[in-house]
Amino acid sequence: MIGRLSGRLDHKGTDHVLLDVGGVGYVVHVSDRTLAALPPVGSPARLWTELLVREDLMQLFGFMTVQEREWHRLLTSVQGIGAKASLAILGTLGAEGIGRAIALGDAASVRAAPGVGPKIAARVVNELKGKAPALMMQGGDEPLVEIDLPDAPAPAAAPVKQAAPKAAASQSEALSALANLGYAPTDAARAVAEAAGEGEGDTATLIRAALKKLAPGG
Repeated sequence: MIGRLSGRLDHKGTDHVLLDVGGVGYVVHVSDRTLAALPPVGSPARLWTELLVREDLMQLFGFMTVQEREWHRLLTSVQGIGAKASLAILGTLGAEGIGRAIALGDAASVRAAPGVGPKIAARVVNELKGKAPALMMQGGDEPLVEIDLPDAPAPAAAPVKQAAPKAAASQSEALSALANLGYAPTDAARAVAEAAGEGEGDTATLIRAALKKLAPGG
């Protein structure tokens, strides 16, 4: 199982990249969002990966964070969602966005992904609503694209190091706090998603806003 690749970014296609790892070029399929987040060609890069193996096909799919890869695994567990549809959803919404959409039962947001119809979108929301809170509570890990490559030539521009999304971390901490207070994961996830959608940002503010929504008549 190939879980992560670190190397030099040699090529960017429309839906994939070529990552040179020790002289071996790996074709890795990625979402639009991941493609845009990667550094320029010639720079060091690292991707978390998922390997799809079939009788007549082997494909690698790449993600900037572990959490994004876990969302991919969850999405592809839904009947009718293949790897291509999963990348379309993640490319449209991102890991944070798909978590919020599922928590809110917002099938319309899922349907905004190219190639995803209303029935499939509704199935994603319904089948994953019980699994989404646990993954949302993991928070967002840091999508590093700056690594040490002693044998690789230095890129013309300095590699980019992206910070962990503060919003995802705040939502994760708020979910954990609500869970510790005894709220059901699905209720807590819905309340935090609603509060985040209204622009509430830091952890303390998210918790207060979510508690108001969870209160009777909130």
